[in-house]
Amino acid sequence: MRAWRVAAPGPVDGGPMRSGIEPVPAPAEGELLVRVLACGVCRTDLHVVEGDLPVHRAGVVPGHEVVAEVVTGADGFAPGDRVGIPWLRHTCGICRYCRRGAENLCPNSLYTGWDADGGYAEYATVPADFALRLPSGYSDEELAPLLCAGIIGFHALVRAEVPEGGVLGIYGFGGSAHLTAQVAAARGARVHVMTRGAAARELALELGAASAREAADRPPEPLDAAILFAPAGELVPVALEALDAGGTLALAGIHLTDTPPLNYQRHLFRERQIRSVTSNTRAQAREFLAFAEQHRLQVRTHRYHLDTADRALGDLAHGRFDGAAVLVP
Repeated sequence: MRAWRVAAPGPVDGGPMRSGIEPVPAPAEGELLVRVLACGVCRTDLHVVEGDLPVHRAGVVPGHEVVAEVVTGADGFAPGDRVGIPWLRHTCGICRYCRRGAENLCPNSLYTGWDADGGYAEYATVPADFALRLPSGYSDEELAPLLCAGIIGFHALVRAEVPEGGVLGIYGFGGSAHLTAQVAAARGARVHVMTRGAAARELALELGAASAREAADRPPEPLDAAILFAPAGELVPVALEALDAGGTLALAGIHLTDTPPLNYQRHLFRERQIRSVTSNTRAQAREFLAFAEQHRLQVRTHRYHLDTADRALGDLAHGRFDGAAVLVP
């Protein structure tokens, strides 16, 4: 099979990945062998490739938004089934976090495309317990971004605690945000988007946002909640200052540049709060995918052939597309 590996983490324009031909992986006990049909290109992949995240597996195959067909089944999955491989790949099941239903905080958790090889390849493996059944009504290409961008955006929305009929601000409008905005609107929220790039602002308005402005601009009304998708720490005080009293800012990314000093009165007083977002549970992933089946989401994708995975990551790094990029073997 053909696969991409992170040869030496570094700036994506410097060619940190290498493509080659290698044996198809053999599934371990309890794992599925799958043929990759599509794999989304997530900003977390970029953080792995560029070294923003520490190396967990040298020479890893990135990719954790994988839509695939089962080749070798296990534990209720049969050959020919269509499954999703998400970011979360393993939890211990016995720690205090797992026991209380917060497996996303498990200290022994493992992740696809970081701890184990992912979907920038023609075949992959996944523990059957962590493979996801997929909603109907979507193409393979449309499903791929749902498996991380959609799931983590849904988790961020829960963490932001948008009140019923409330006002949500979204900072950054890429693969995850363009899905989250639709979920929030379907739940009755009024959404304001602040993001760089005219194409992203146009997409936000097309998808029903009440307004779309530059990344550091003030929204037209106080926000009950905000989600920061852009990995830009300088936007944290900007978003906090836009919150109404009692508002919550959820930080949706796995990596964030340094945050400037905060002024207590301007940014935090009157019970404004900040919450981080760490992965998601399998239960929450299933909840989101059920929502996506009941509420048809518009998924803006840009197709790249697997052979051009390095170009897709470069285009993501430089903001050359709206929505989400998807690799297709």
